[in-house]
Amino acid sequence: MTALVFSGQGAQYPGMGKELYECSPAARNVFDMAEQIRPDTLRQCFEGTKEELSVTINTQPCVFITDLAAAAAVAEKGIKIDCVAGFSLGEIAAIAFAGMLSYEEAFRLVCKRAELMDKAAKEHPGAMAAVMKISPEMTEEICSQFEKAYPVNYNSPAQTVVAAAREEIDALCDKVKEAKGKAVKLAVSGAFHSPFMDEAAAGLSEYLKGIVLSEPKMPVYANCTAEPYAGNYKTLIAAQVNHPVRWQKSVENMIQNGTDTFIEVGVGKTLTGLIKKINADVKAVNIENKEGLDTL
Repeated sequence: MTALVFSGQGAQYPGMGKELYECSPAARNVFDMAEQIRPDTLRQCFEGTKEELSVTINTQPCVFITDLAAAAAVAEKGIKIDCVAGFSLGEIAAIAFAGMLSYEEAFRLVCKRAELMDKAAKEHPGAMAAVMKISPEMTEEICSQFEKAYPVNYNSPAQTVVAAAREEIDALCDKVKEAKGKAVKLAVSGAFHSPFMDEAAAGLSEYLKGIVLSEPKMPVYANCTAEPYAGNYKTLIAAQVNHPVRWQKSVENMIQNGTDTFIEVGVGKTLTGLIKKINADVKAVNIENKEGLDTL
């Protein structure tokens, strides 16, 4: 079985998606759709600076549309996809690819998500750090020693990302080092997937009331549960903003359910690296340019 996995915010870089636009008609259609809805998206993706792309209201639409364009290019090759998952923002691309939303509706949803998360980040400043070389359980223990610190991305057996109040992040990183771990502060504009984003999640829940979701055409593994979407889909989409991303468990569950090949689409190869750390026996490749498509 083959899974398509969609990259998230943080992997962006200047020029992303340009080769896909030039070599794949299906990818070009996706990019052109985004440009119609949000003019200047193409310029930001293909020519924007690193600084411009790091602003949340730009990052999310640009990463999302590059993810979706790459997926369209893979589908254009006739590759059969059995299930999907996305890391954080990438989950919206996953639900769109699975037919739960039209690409236009999903892009508008991402633009709203970016606006809400950017607003919450400004009103409730926070910071994030990647914690490595110690277990998730030890990371949880360290976070419990602070008033506003939370494990938010369970990436692999040896990497957990934490979110914390800005005034606590340095002390938290020091605690990680005392525990023989390594902590690297991330260049992000907010403390995502934590209670710092509660207002963004509430706003997204309100926005989703006006949207009709279809049944997914294939299993979509949710960040919140690490299981295929079930129950109230809108609740899962909104809750993802202020709850942890259970990426390691999602990948493990996909493998347990028969997935042996992962194709990462979109920006960079972060997920490919994490998947190989979670299980070295499965095949994982990334598709973000013409070379990747040609070797697929």
